[in-house]
Amino acid sequence: MTGLYIHIPFCRRKCPYCDFFSLAGSEERLPEYVLALGRHLELWAAAGTTRGPFATVFFGGGTPSLLKPEAVAALLETADRLFGLAPETEITLEANPGTLSWEKLRGYRSAGVNRLSLGIQSFQPRHLLFLGRIHGVGEIEESIGWARQAGFDNLGFDLMFGFHGQTVSDGRRDLERALAFAPEHLSLYGLTVEEKTPFGDRQQDGVPLTASEEEWAAMFLQADDFLGRHGFAHYEISNYARPNRECRHNQVYWRRLPYLGIGAGAHSFLDQGYGERWAAPPHLDHFFARLAASRNPSEKLEDFNRWEAMRETLYLGLRTAAGISETDFRARFGSGVGKAFPATIGRLSPHLHEREGRWRFSPEEWLIYDHLIRELF
Repeated sequence: MTGLYIHIPFCRRKCPYCDFFSLAGSEERLPEYVLALGRHLELWAAAGTTRGPFATVFFGGGTPSLLKPEAVAALLETADRLFGLAPETEITLEANPGTLSWEKLRGYRSAGVNRLSLGIQSFQPRHLLFLGRIHGVGEIEESIGWARQAGFDNLGFDLMFGFHGQTVSDGRRDLERALAFAPEHLSLYGLTVEEKTPFGDRQQDGVPLTASEEEWAAMFLQADDFLGRHGFAHYEISNYARPNRECRHNQVYWRRLPYLGIGAGAHSFLDQGYGERWAAPPHLDHFFARLAASRNPSEKLEDFNRWEAMRETLYLGLRTAAGISETDFRARFGSGVGKAFPATIGRLSPHLHEREGRWRFSPEEWLIYDHLIRELF
């Protein structure tokens, strides 16, 4: 399975916690950028390093819902012409309330988008204000209604938790409100404060931004229990889905399968040897300049050896409820997990075990995932 990621680095306003490459107030460059994305695809096709067809396509950002439906359709047509789109391709578009209309959503659906991911973050006005979102609760509700009317039957919501001023009860209310709209998928992201963001600057000044560790853990485990009782599988640290509604594109990442990334700041993973990671510059003018010179903007960042590939496979797989198959790992690398990482498995033995031929963490261990996974590095 091969995926395609299309990065749209434009926003109406940049959220104070976001450290992804995106630009606010530059929407007038979108038409030029869409043409550049087509050219980026053409250069990847000419290189011959990626095989089609694409089984998943993901428009991420930034705010992809600033794109016109015609632009989305043109990019999908180019991808199909150059690489092919597999039957039943999952095509996801991230969208923010406040940038949507029923006409636009109907246009996306007609263009081929069949999965919508709404960046809601919270259903509570004071929390939306704290998080710097451009939309209100009314726009959230409108967007959900429009999406259903436009024919989207695979709808996901992004929510945030673990920020200052949010209580465990607030987190529960957001979950209850989300389920009232019957989404197929939920992503719950705990707030992390990154350097070189407005929140990072405020934290340096001593402003409290995150919940306590105890509150964070209580909200995480509350979601695991509450959503599990309402038919959602907790299939990755931050992701929940109804049966057969897991995000197939994100599973490409966690299973270390090949994907192509186009756009300024986009990453790619090629399955040459033990894997290669590539990236385009997170700078719009540099991106355009390389294309103008008929150069693929993406450059190789990493060329994995066997040890590095085994370590990354373990690191990514333990994020998921499926874990790592001992049989598949041995077939890929000629060694089982325990033999490849005897010291690490020994140190993690209170937490990590092989059960039914798979190595897994439980949700309780996901709470300290960053701490546990340091044993690999």
